[in-house]
Amino acid sequence: MTEELTILLITAASIGFFHTLLGPDHYLPFVAISKARNWSQTKTLLLTILCGIGHVLSSVILGLIGVALGTAVTKLEFIESIRGDLAAWALIAFGLVYLVWGLRKAYKNKHEHEHHHHNEKKSLTPWVLFIVFVLGPCEPLIPILMYPAAKSSLMGMILVAGVFSIVTIATMTSIVYVLISGFKLFKFSSLEQYSHALAGFVILICGIAIQFGL
Repeated sequence: MTEELTILLITAASIGFFHTLLGPDHYLPFVAISKARNWSQTKTLLLTILCGIGHVLSSVILGLIGVALGTAVTKLEFIESIRGDLAAWALIAFGLVYLVWGLRKAYKNKHEHEHHHHNEKKSLTPWVLFIVFVLGPCEPLIPILMYPAAKSSLMGMILVAGVFSIVTIATMTSIVYVLISGFKLFKFSSLEQYSHALAGFVILICGIAIQFGL
């Protein structure tokens, strides 16, 4: 392994870690939904890993296709920015709908009606999150991939993509685990009826933060 590739791998790992850590949308939606729906820790972490794989894999595939076709970095970054907009708006829409539904649920006392809707949305929520994360790009990955590509190093590209992906998914999962474990230490009984509305609000804010660069 060359010194250049070693530096590039360290860079890929560092960017993967900080890109995830500084992007609350990578972990807060899972924590909020898990708390609202009383998901088990295992289910939450598995969904986080699945969404993380979809998140990085879509950008890796795009990057590799771009490299194979000799596409300019600017064109790939333009495609990634479009995907980013779609993901942000999808997160905003999902958060808004979930927030409104959560508020209605909090103020309604028709048990059977609520129970029906709870089950209906329970099956859709993980899929919505997965689709949003597949849409969401890993913007820093494309430029990093281009460097070993310019050197015509296929193994370098695979290693860089692999390190970036593993670090990103591991960071997402670790933060979700720490936050879920932390929340278990506190009781929020007074806010229990608003848990769904709060989850929707958190997701909405994450979407707005991505879209408007807050």
